[in-house]
This record gives sequence, C-alpha cells and structure tokens, in this order.
Amino acid sequence: MVRFSRVALAYPDSRGRPGAEVLRDISFTLGEGSFTWIIGPSGAGKTSLLRLMHAALRPTAGEVELLGIPISRARRSDLPPLRRRVGVVHQEFRLLNHLSAWDNVALPLRLAGIAESTIRSDVAELLDWIGLDDKAERRPEELSGGEQQRLTLARAIVTRPALLVADEPTSELDARQARRTLALLLEMNRQGTTVVVATHSEDLPERHPSRTLVLEGGRIISDG
Repeated sequence: MVRFSRVALAYPDSRGRPGAEVLRDISFTLGEGSFTWIIGPSGAGKTSLLRLMHAALRPTAGEVELLGIPISRARRSDLPPLRRRVGVVHQEFRLLNHLSAWDNVALPLRLAGIAESTIRSDVAELLDWIGLDDKAERRPEELSGGEQQRLTLARAIVTRPALLVADEPTSELDARQARRTLALLLEMNRQGTTVVVATHSEDLPERHPSRTLVLEGGRIISDG
C-alpha cells in the first residue's frame, strides 16, 4: 500500500538548489487497511511526510511507493489519477470560499463524474454525521475553524479513498467533535481504508492504540 525506502526530502532554496534535509533515512511500510499514528513535536517533519504520502512532492533521495506506483519514477500523467485515490485532510483546510459547504463536499464526486442522485445522498449523509447539515448552504468563511476542519474531513472521505492522510484533524475541535471525528476515521478504517493521522498529541494514540511512528528532527526514532 505505502512503502518508504531510505527516503530523504530537502526543499529547494531561493536559487532552486536543495536546502537542508527536513526528512532523512525514512523507511517503513504500511499495509492495506492499516491505521497509523504519526506523532512528534512541531517541526519534526510530520507534514512533509504526509505530503510525500499523497504525492504532492517527490523524494530528494530514496523511493516512495504509493498504491503500487513508485513516485520518483512516475510519469507526470500518472500522478493526477493516483492523487484521486488518496483523501487528504490539510491542516490549513484549503476549502473553496466561493462554494457552499455542500458544494465543497460534492466537488470531488462531481469531478469523478458521479451521478447527482448519488452525490445528494452521500453529501447529505456526511454533513449530518459531522453536524453541519444545518449549515450546508454557508460558505467556509461563514463557518468557525472547527466547522471548517470537519468540512475538510468530509470532503476528503466522500469519495471513499483507498488511502486517507490527515494532518492534525482534531486541532480545532472541542472534545465532543474530536471524538466524533476520530470515530469517523476509525469507521473508514473498519471499512478498509488505510488511514494515517499526524498529530502532536500523545493523548490520542493512547486512547486509540495503534501503530505509532514517532518523528523527531526529520527521523523516525520509534516505530511501535
């Protein structure tokens, strides 16, 4: 499903040359249908690791194999269909402010050519689950940070992706909504989706034990 082999990542400097490595010597494999926590302090490299995991970046060294495709050797035309099989919950939301909450969630289904009758059913079910059914016509800017975060999650899972990566998906939520969000992630995993959640919280993995990769200074210092 996901395999990292001696991966390093360095962002380019102002002259386009590789700068300091933010990830180094990263190796692990995630099996199909697994649930994995990635924890570590701010600046440890969690977001960069997730960006490699949804093919937003190619590694500077080593290889990332994602859903059977080696990213460093993939053709540019191979990447868009691959990305459509990965759901992403961005920490900064990336919602479209000119669209309603409903249309933000429906957009991935419409791009995939799904029938409108199916879209109506799927979007209504998800908005009800995340507690935003009464705000379906509001734009993201009219929602609170926690509501936008829940909306981002709904948009990421509406296509039932093979792989779901979530970057701090509960950081803006109160305790009740955080529990609901985690329940949704766990249910997606129960249905077969491979789920990866990055968080700076050590409490979440303790309450929902699963495999945990600990990042520090761009390296994996623990895998258990």
